[in-house]
Amino acid sequence: MSQTQAIVTSLKQELKAQGKTYAQVAKVLGLSEASVKRLFSTANLSLQRLDKLCDMLGISVAELVARTQAREALSQLNEAQEQQLVDEPKLLLVAVCALNRWQFHEILATYHLSGAECIQLLAKLDRLRLIELLPNNRIKLLVDRGFRWLPGGPIQRYFRQQIQQDYFASSFDGPGEIMLFQNAMLSPSANAIMQRKLEALAREFNQLAEEDKNLPLSERYGSSIMLALRPWEVQSFAQLRRSGTEKHYPAEGA
Repeated sequence: MSQTQAIVTSLKQELKAQGKTYAQVAKVLGLSEASVKRLFSTANLSLQRLDKLCDMLGISVAELVARTQAREALSQLNEAQEQQLVDEPKLLLVAVCALNRWQFHEILATYHLSGAECIQLLAKLDRLRLIELLPNNRIKLLVDRGFRWLPGGPIQRYFRQQIQQDYFASSFDGPGEIMLFQNAMLSPSANAIMQRKLEALAREFNQLAEEDKNLPLSERYGSSIMLALRPWEVQSFAQLRRSGTEKHYPAEGA
């Protein structure tokens, strides 16, 4: 969706939220209702008309744009976008730094990247709409708080292939480390409750990161949390099962 289309879509949502009709919009703009519908369908709205409609809604054009940006915040990349990150390790590095709210000078001070190279990588992230590259190489993040990688997508596959062994090569008893592994028999309803709790914990993790985002980089540490739940039996146990005792988890909605 183009920026103009996004703004028009946001404008229509604001009109609907305030209960404004096409007839009212037509009166303000001095047009017929058919012309108004055509303007909205083609996103062919002049700045002068946009200004009039914002006055009608009691908001400024700047407020409308800000609301549009908030609505347009990314919650996920698509498969091709994630694959582009995986295919370029330096691009993935800069993307992770940006997602963790590093600034341009902090990336340069920490990693072997030239200024020109870092700008090129940030420009690619801008084209992916992951960030907006502002004047003086300032970085504006365009993802929402619930942003996550695609389940089973290129980034998660990259993690399994390249990172998983390194991540778990720890006793998890050092400073800032913990690992809990529990095994129990759960009903499908209890499993569903646990899934909701894990989702809530992931949101809290993101909220804490949001609250810490303005702390100096020296006071923040890259932290990764893995939350997983699956009906599962150790393969060596499963091989000892008697024939006919295999259990299959009910399909969702069954």
